[in-house]
Amino acid sequence: MPDTTLPDPAVPNLPGRAFALEAGRRSALGAAFESGGEHYDAVRPGYPADAVDFMVPAGAADAADIGAGTGIFTGLLVARGLRTTAVDPSADMLAALRARLPGVPAVQGTAEATGLPEACADVVVFAQAWHWVDPLAASTEAARLLRPGGTLALVWNQLDVSVPWVHRLARIMHAGDVHRPGFVPPLGPEFAPWESHDTSWEDTVTPEGLVELAKSRSYYLRASAQVRSKVEANLRWYLHEHLGHAPGEPVALPYVTHAWRAAKA
Repeated sequence: MPDTTLPDPAVPNLPGRAFALEAGRRSALGAAFESGGEHYDAVRPGYPADAVDFMVPAGAADAADIGAGTGIFTGLLVARGLRTTAVDPSADMLAALRARLPGVPAVQGTAEATGLPEACADVVVFAQAWHWVDPLAASTEAARLLRPGGTLALVWNQLDVSVPWVHRLARIMHAGDVHRPGFVPPLGPEFAPWESHDTSWEDTVTPEGLVELAKSRSYYLRASAQVRSKVEANLRWYLHEHLGHAPGEPVALPYVTHAWRAAKA
């Protein structure tokens, strides 16, 4: 029988914790995404258009998508006509990106050392990635990449835990990328203060898709086979028995997308 006991504390706040981690520990956690690019690409949601509007400055021509993963956000930049270079430390993720976006330059590198030339971008983007980097070193590198007046932009999709059933879902999934009220990403001195923008929206998924979404998260990827089995069983109990969703039934999953932008000082 699934373990349906849930902890009392609020949803874990991975971004807040990750920024305080020493580099080796943060790298070890991020290493969970070194493989599984095709699966990640299949199950992770996209981003709402108004968040992209907020992040990309008017007149921008060149973009660098850092921590680009499989290119989910990269594709949105390319669709807007920006000459975009993708950077990610995972060769597996970049292979999925190249399959999605053939012809887009894709470079293996880190946020702290991208290998890209100086003053090559009007906007530097981190989608679902800033919590995996050293924010001060990444700020310095982003400032190096940006032209005068350029923009650093961050974005996270997070489950809308203000909705009670989603809050419980996030706890079962061990969704760590949920910001608490008042969260502000750390930023280096090379930039003006953050401006922020929030979007509430829904993604349509199935119960099976929600299980697969859980499998794309760092907690699951780093867990033992026993813990993975427990997470899957708890999710199936919650979705089918507790919430009453039938297999294959469309489920509207509420999200909040948090975006930030800062101009190079």
